[in-house]
Amino acid sequence: MRPTKLPPGALHGLVVLDLTQMLAGPYASMMLADQGARVIKIEPPGGDMTRRTGPHLPGALTMEQRGYGAYFNSVNRNKESLVLDLKQQAGRQALLRLVLDADVLMENYRAGVMERLGLGYEVLAKVNPRLVYATLRGFGDPRGGESRYTNWPAYDPVAQAMGGIMGITGAVPGGPPTKVGPGVGDIVPAMFCAFGVAAACWSAQRTGQGQFLDVAMVDGILAVCERMIFQYSANGVAPGPEGNGHPLLCPFGLFPASDGYVSLGVPRDEFWALLVERMGRPDLVTDPRYSTNLARVEHRLEVDAIVGAWTGARTKHEIAGILGGVVPFGPVFDARDVFEDAHFRARDMLVEVEQPGAATPLTIAGTPVRMNGTPGGVRHRAPLTGEHTDTILAEFGFSGAEIAGLRESRAIA
Repeated sequence: MRPTKLPPGALHGLVVLDLTQMLAGPYASMMLADQGARVIKIEPPGGDMTRRTGPHLPGALTMEQRGYGAYFNSVNRNKESLVLDLKQQAGRQALLRLVLDADVLMENYRAGVMERLGLGYEVLAKVNPRLVYATLRGFGDPRGGESRYTNWPAYDPVAQAMGGIMGITGAVPGGPPTKVGPGVGDIVPAMFCAFGVAAACWSAQRTGQGQFLDVAMVDGILAVCERMIFQYSANGVAPGPEGNGHPLLCPFGLFPASDGYVSLGVPRDEFWALLVERMGRPDLVTDPRYSTNLARVEHRLEVDAIVGAWTGARTKHEIAGILGGVVPFGPVFDARDVFEDAHFRARDMLVEVEQPGAATPLTIAGTPVRMNGTPGGVRHRAPLTGEHTDTILAEFGFSGAEIAGLRESRAIA
């Protein structure tokens, strides 16, 4: 699918000033842009450093040519770009004028950076009392709670490690921890941040009063690891890596096929009956060792061995023909499988966008949020560095002479 003309999204009319860089912040603002918000990406001179991150399609414009790689295009689609040098007084004054007519400002600098620039929340809230000021930092902002780690830098693996998700993830139960493949240490907190922005804007719309929004990457990871918290609270035992199963459900997780792996989720006894019937083992329904989920959890190794022996003798396609639509089941896909499966095209989850300079488009992941009245989606590619600088400033009331003066002083580019 290529981007198509869509009706206004649910967040149409919301103006977001996006000072974020890397992955977490841009992903959060991308979620808002996908639903129709006007997201103005304010970049430093030279642009967001992730513009140079690959992979690169042949011929694609480089960062030095105001272009970007696939990474940047994926998480900065639907945005505009304005280059503003906040280290200059003229640049800071320009931002203050933009804030007057904005609904949201998002940033993911280390705590204290905006205050040192004279652009902290308290200053901007006086300029625009209805402004929602959203921050996304490794360990949060002191306004949301003092932390001994406030000044520590953090990226995805740090958030995964200290938020707890690495500690319960590993191929072997009780074995060494492992990193989750996607950058969930960035993306999960980004989702919480986008949700927080929408909630705060709903409040500001009703009350006329904005507020400060603080999301810590580590906190976001801990929130999705909620099971380990109540488990430890209840029994005093810190959960460790769980392998490819589930500590409370069985069979539930990953099983071998002759050509890869499949996933099964059989938490209910009626699903167990359906599974073993199709396995040709109806005797397992009444066997007291396996007849209930509690019993199966107690005999997990036996259950996993029985089910694994059956799946391992068949291909993923054969298993799908037997179990698909009957019990919770799915083959483990790689990227090639995703591209070849009709589901993802039908759901507009594979979207082709222009990659400036390249002869072929880039395919990126679409939005999973579907609304029939105000549909979200990918409307256009990510912007070139500063592509919309003059247009944005003019729309925010800057005169031609003022724009020329900002350019002459190098406050904009």
